[in-house]
Amino acid sequence: MTTADSALRVLVVDDQELVRTGFRLILERAGIEVVGEAADGIEAIEIVRASLPDVVVMDIRMPRLDGIEATRRIVGGENPPKVLVLTTFDLDEYVYGAIRAGASGFLLKDVSPEGLVQGVRVIAAGEAMLAPSVIGRIVERHGTIPDPAQPPAAVRALTEREIDVARLVARGWPNAEIASRMFLSPATVKSYVSRLLTKLDLRDRVQIAVFAYEAGLVRVGDPQD
Repeated sequence: MTTADSALRVLVVDDQELVRTGFRLILERAGIEVVGEAADGIEAIEIVRASLPDVVVMDIRMPRLDGIEATRRIVGGENPPKVLVLTTFDLDEYVYGAIRAGASGFLLKDVSPEGLVQGVRVIAAGEAMLAPSVIGRIVERHGTIPDPAQPPAAVRALTEREIDVARLVARGWPNAEIASRMFLSPATVKSYVSRLLTKLDLRDRVQIAVFAYEAGLVRVGDPQD
């Protein structure tokens, strides 16, 4: 357990009590505080407001309110937590719905205990828990890709440097590698990423990647260098 882990606060949301109990035990054994459990999306929203967790581990298919709509409402609130979606359904439409709703990561429920703990830590640190190549494949299959000759207005509001950074974020490059490629300092790259989040009203790097694919700034199969 690290000091960062001991400060992490997690809400577990699943309609099966046995699953919730298992996730709680895994996280608590890793030194992560579980602030509550919810059996559906409505209960999850109420607990988020009352307990202010850092991360919500969210099921998708639940009664009353499903995990995708619950995620949308939670991340649309003030100072929202990160959402890590777990489900037994490895289907593109669920993943696309989750990331469009604002989830920062996606794992299957058969993930190992170590994988669950790592996923929570990664999400809490502001990183993506979904490979950029997977994001690109899903967006291109389910989203609407614009004509490159007519980029969206949001793209036209970005500088060339910001567009370059967005492309590299969408390809999964961390700040240090982006800095090396663009001959910038890591601090400058971090500033560009923060500027992108502010200008585009996005929450994290997952959302930057989704934006880049949906805006046609990068496509699956593009050269990586």
